[in-house]
Parts: sequence; structure tokens; C-alpha cells
Amino acid sequence: MGEQGVKVHPLGIGGSFSFPFGYVKTTIAMHTAKAPNGEYMGEPCGFVINIDGRNIYYTGDTGLFLDMKLIGEISKPEIMLLPIGDNFTMGIEDAVRAVDFVRPKVAIPCHYNTFPIIPADPSVFAAKVEEIGIKCRAMGFGETIEL
Repeated sequence: MGEQGVKVHPLGIGGSFSFPFGYVKTTIAMHTAKAPNGEYMGEPCGFVINIDGRNIYYTGDTGLFLDMKLIGEISKPEIMLLPIGDNFTMGIEDAVRAVDFVRPKVAIPCHYNTFPIIPADPSVFAAKVEEIGIKCRAMGFGETIEL
């Protein structure tokens, strides 16, 4: 993106950097790193984003991995954004397990229903997440929320 004129700051997996709003720390993510044409697209990663002392964990496109538990213990995120679409990432069952590992205050599902091969019902995910005592907020396309 930097080559296309976007102002960027490089970070490696596990690295963090302080910005005026807070900091960003990169985390691992378990996902393929090749485009359909076979081109290498870089290391998959997630982010813990700290804004004014509040942490948000965006898992990135990923499958379930046990280190999510460690990310939750260290970062204590209030919000967790995670995929539920299956096929290329976690499906609903693994995503619920990920939420249980991390224990955020609110889980927000993403990466589903964007094309036919990744259908998922966010209300099913929400019900399962709420059964383990975590709030869920499924957002509509283009919808915003205030944190």
C-alpha cells in the first residue's frame, strides 16, 4: 500500500508501535497467504488496537488457534472482531470457541455472506456467544457503531 501512496508504518508479527491515538500490536493469524493467481501476499496477521486505553482485537482472516487465549489474557480486549464464514477461516463453532478463549465484552462477527462459498447466519453465532456470557453485535453492511 505504501507503494500506492498510502502512509504506512511497517510492523512485524508480535511488534507494536505507539501512535497519537494509542498503539497497534500485530498478532499471528492462521490463514493462507497466496492470491488465487499464486502470488505471495505477505504474512497473515491480526491486530490489537489500543485507542485511548481501550483494546480491540481484530483477529484477521484466521482459523482457530490456542494462542488466542494468550492474546486475551494479555490484551484484555473489550471488542473482538472475528470471521465466522468457514471454508477459508473459522466457522461459527470455532469462532465461538475463540470468543471463549479471549473473553471480550463484545464479539462482532465478520467475513461471512460476502460470496456464496462462505454463508453463515450471524444470529446463530450471536445466540451461541451469548450462551457463554458474552455480548454479540452483528452489524449490517455499511453500519457503524460507536465504541
